[in-house]
Amino acid sequence: MKLHSNIIIAAATAVGLTALTGCNMYGKFKMPTDTPLTADYAEARNAEIDSAAFGNLRWQEVFTDPVLVDLIYQALDNNKDLANAKLNVDIAHAQLLGAKLSYLPSLAFTPNGAGAKYASNPFGWTYQLPLAASWEIDIFGKLLNTKRGAAAAYRQAEDYRQAVRSQIIAAVANCYYTIASLESQLTLNRRTAELWSESVQTMKDLKLAGRVNEAAVVQSTAQYYSILSSITDLEVSLHEMNNTMSLLMNVMPQTWIVSPDADLIAPEILREAIPMRELAARPDVRAAEEALAAAYYTTAGARSAFYPGLSITANGGFTNLLGSMIVNPGDWFIQLAGSLTAPLFSRGANISRLKAAKAQQQQALNNFEYALMNASAEVSSAMTVYEKSIEKTAYLDKQVENLSKSVEITEELLSLGGTSTTYLEVLTAQQSLLASQMSAIACRRTRAQSVVSLYQSLGGGR
Repeated sequence: MKLHSNIIIAAATAVGLTALTGCNMYGKFKMPTDTPLTADYAEARNAEIDSAAFGNLRWQEVFTDPVLVDLIYQALDNNKDLANAKLNVDIAHAQLLGAKLSYLPSLAFTPNGAGAKYASNPFGWTYQLPLAASWEIDIFGKLLNTKRGAAAAYRQAEDYRQAVRSQIIAAVANCYYTIASLESQLTLNRRTAELWSESVQTMKDLKLAGRVNEAAVVQSTAQYYSILSSITDLEVSLHEMNNTMSLLMNVMPQTWIVSPDADLIAPEILREAIPMRELAARPDVRAAEEALAAAYYTTAGARSAFYPGLSITANGGFTNLLGSMIVNPGDWFIQLAGSLTAPLFSRGANISRLKAAKAQQQQALNNFEYALMNASAEVSSAMTVYEKSIEKTAYLDKQVENLSKSVEITEELLSLGGTSTTYLEVLTAQQSLLASQMSAIACRRTRAQSVVSLYQSLGGGR
C-alpha cells in the first residue's frame, strides 16, 4: 500500500511540473513567420497543389523522346547515388520504428539456479524463473520529441531521395542533349572539312592559273587544319560526355545512341511568374524544412532533460527461494516499484546540450532560408536563360539564313567572273556560315538544357 501511494505521489508531482512547462516540450513544430520569406512559405506550404504546374508534371510528360525515356528509366534503376538515398530512407524508417516502440515496456526473462552443500546438510537446489518489466512514463515529452524528431528525419530522407532522383533525371537529360548537340556539330564540321579539302585543291589550281597568290592558298589550308583541330576537340568532348552518361547508368564506358536533332521546348505556362507554392514543392526545400523540424524536436528533448523521469518496474515469476529459506515446491511471487529521478547536478551537461541544440536549430533555420532563396534564384536564372535562348535561337537562325545566301551569292559571282569577287571572299563567307551554324546548334542545346534546369528547379522528377 505504501509503495502504491509513493507511485501516485510521484505521478502527481510529474503531472504538476508538466502543467508548468508542457507548452515548451509538447508543442508541434510550426514554421517561424517572423520574416516575410518564411511567412510567405508557411502560407504557400498549406496552399492547394497545382497539378498542372510544370514542376508537378511527371517526368514522362516533360521528356517524350523515346530514347531519352529509356535512358532515364535505366539510370533510375541502376544509379548508385539513388540507391544509397533509398537506403538512407530505410535507415530513417528503422530509427522511427525504434522511437515508436520506445513507448512500450521492456520485458526480460532471466531464469537462474544454484546448488550448494554446507557441512552435513544435504545438497540443496535453489531456482528462480523471473519475468521483469520496466516502463518509462513519458511525462515530459522526452519520448514524444524523440519520435517526432525521428519522423521528421524520415520525411527529410524521403525528400532527399526525391531530390537525388530529380538530379539524376536532369543529369541524364542534360547529358543526352549535350551528346546530341556535339554529334550535330561533329557532323557539320566533318562535312565542312570535306568541302574545305576541295577548296584547298581549288585554290592550288587557281594559283597555277595565276588567279590567286600563294597567300590565298596558305590561308585556305590553315582554315582547313583549323576545322580538323575543331573536330578533334569535339571528339574528345563527345567521348567524355559518353563516359559521363555511362557513369550515370552505372555501366562501363560506352557510346550512347541519341535521336538526331533532339530538342526540348517548354510549355507556354512558363511565361508566367512562378508562385511561392511551386518553390515549396522542391524536395531540397522540403528536406531543409524537415531538418529544421528535427532540430526543433531535439531542442525540446534537451529541455525535457531538466525534469524528472518516472519509471515503473515489475518483477514476477516462480521460485523456491523465499528470503533465506528454501521451500519445495516453489511458489509464485510479484514485485512492483516506481521511481522518480530528478536531475539536480549534471556538471553542466544538460545546459550545454540545450545550448548546442538551440544553436543547431538556428543553423537549420539559416539553412532553410538559404535553400528557399537559392530555389528562387535558380528558377529565376533558368527562366531567363530559357527566354533569352529562344530569342537568340531566332536571331541565329536568321543569321544562318543570310550567311547561306551570302555564300551562294559570292560563289555565283566568282563563277561568273569579271567581278571584283575573289575566292578568299567565298572562303570567308563559308567560314562565317560554319561559325554561325555551330552557334545555332549550341544555342538549341542551351535552350533544351534550360528547360531541364527549370523543371528541376521547380521540383520536377516525380
